[in-house]
Amino acid sequence: MSHGIVTPNEGRGHGGWDPNTPIPAPLALHRATVSKAWVDYNRHLSESCFLLVFGDSSDSFFRWVGVDEAYRAAGHSLYTAETHLHHLGEASEGDPLRLTLQILDVDDKRLHLFHAMYHEDSGALLATAEQMLLHVDTEAGRVAPFPGFLVERLTATRAAHSRLPVPEAVGHVMGIPRKPSRL
Repeated sequence: MSHGIVTPNEGRGHGGWDPNTPIPAPLALHRATVSKAWVDYNRHLSESCFLLVFGDSSDSFFRWVGVDEAYRAAGHSLYTAETHLHHLGEASEGDPLRLTLQILDVDDKRLHLFHAMYHEDSGALLATAEQMLLHVDTEAGRVAPFPGFLVERLTATRAAHSRLPVPEAVGHVMGIPRKPSRL
């Protein structure tokens, strides 16, 4: 089946999970180079392409735990319910990007992730993304519990990531601060 958006890992299947290997905290499963197609009229990485790169990082993680084409063909997937992006710096064509991913929480149907995007050479933090994902039975069209093998992998990763601090951007509420008016 052909579709418009293709992730860098499309067709590569599952790879990475090894129950006998320590789990990195955070995970660093995705790198990218800013392509000409991702650059906007300001000559920087377009805001929509920040999300594209974070999505590719999520896809790398999904495959690492076993959510790949075969898993999706069997009728299950992860859907993003909410994303909060924080743009902290700029990237230009040709800039190398390194992404990290931290599991903040997981339950029987939901996964709470935090991504950080860095300039590979300078180490500068360019952006963060906080995501809430839902495990979905795609045939039934509804949220469904994770299967046992994913529960084990996700909870093991969450345990490894529990020693990391909760990033300051997590749970951030957007708004324009106002001083109370004097009446």
